[in-house]
Amino acid sequence: MLASSASAQDNTGPQARPVGVPRPVDVHVGARLRQRRTLIGMSQEKLGEAVGLTFQQIQKYERGANRIGASRLFELSQILDVPVSYFFEDMSNEVKKAAVNGQRTLPETSEASESDPLMRRETLELVRAYYRIEDPKVRKRLFELAKAIANGEQMD
Repeated sequence: MLASSASAQDNTGPQARPVGVPRPVDVHVGARLRQRRTLIGMSQEKLGEAVGLTFQQIQKYERGANRIGASRLFELSQILDVPVSYFFEDMSNEVKKAAVNGQRTLPETSEASESDPLMRRETLELVRAYYRIEDPKVRKRLFELAKAIANGEQMD
């Protein structure tokens, strides 16, 4: 019994995860954590202080290197003012299938977070700057301008 228990804990089974490779779901949850933290303008240091962790631990969470437990995820959701489900939203079908099938890694071609414009720092900074504009009329004009430029039109 002890032998089977020990082998369940090592990294040699058929579903073993290569050492140092984060699980796809953990990477997704970490990316959503980073996205929300950045969107509200909170530093890793401030978030770490709020939950009693170092900024290095927050970095590990955001990279998916360390898994976030349920109680910690709930605590983070409260601090970041989002439901726990937020961290699982927009998960690709590839990540979902990998989790359901017990896969510990995704194919090398899966780089969704890097190609997703919503995950880029530039996008998050743009959204934060946009919402710092206090006048709703100015904000609306800026929004219309951005849409017009994106569509190749000119504003009056």
